[in-house]
Amino acid sequence: MRGEPSCPKCGGRVRAPGLFADSWQCDVHGTVHPLQPVIPPSVEALQVVVHRAQVPVWMPWPLPVGWLFTGVACAGDDRSGGRATAVACSGPAPLGGVGELVLVAEELGVGLGARYAGVDGPDPGPYMSVDKPAHAKVHAAGRPTPLWHVSGTPDDRAVFAGEARGLWLWAIAWPEQSGLLMYDELVLTDLRDAGAEVDLLPCGALSPRLLSP
Repeated sequence: MRGEPSCPKCGGRVRAPGLFADSWQCDVHGTVHPLQPVIPPSVEALQVVVHRAQVPVWMPWPLPVGWLFTGVACAGDDRSGGRATAVACSGPAPLGGVGELVLVAEELGVGLGARYAGVDGPDPGPYMSVDKPAHAKVHAAGRPTPLWHVSGTPDDRAVFAGEARGLWLWAIAWPEQSGLLMYDELVLTDLRDAGAEVDLLPCGALSPRLLSP
């Protein structure tokens, strides 16, 4: 079963546009960009999201040694296109064991990143001390991009957020110690700009983090 679209903010059921509303509706959050059902990771599934996306589809590229692509999610419909994307990867954690990383790009107010981060959304601004130096830095589409630690998150994860290409960029790592990845100046590529090398992407099993943060 493919499943049904859901609310990106809470995972609840959504109503499709109809007689009384021309947008997707959640009983709790009102108008939303629906989160499409997450399917097992494959190059084909990734390409569907890349072609639909109106926002970046960020991935560490090249992937850290031993890491695999473990899923992609997209919020938006055929009419609006993807207004938020989430890419999951997993592999050897810096301090041993298995680490997982979810990178979210989204427009203001979508709320998908906040859901994966485990904070009340929709945006990270209230949880970031941007008046202090950035805690980490990545290279996103060739540009140095500062990220700040997001406070108030569950103890099992490390969360960073910043702005790239004029949109929110979230990086959520499990377990919390895997946040050390963010201090290595990861190079992130927007897969909308990538070439045929994406066809060689190593895929693993679907990350449960995408299904239930």
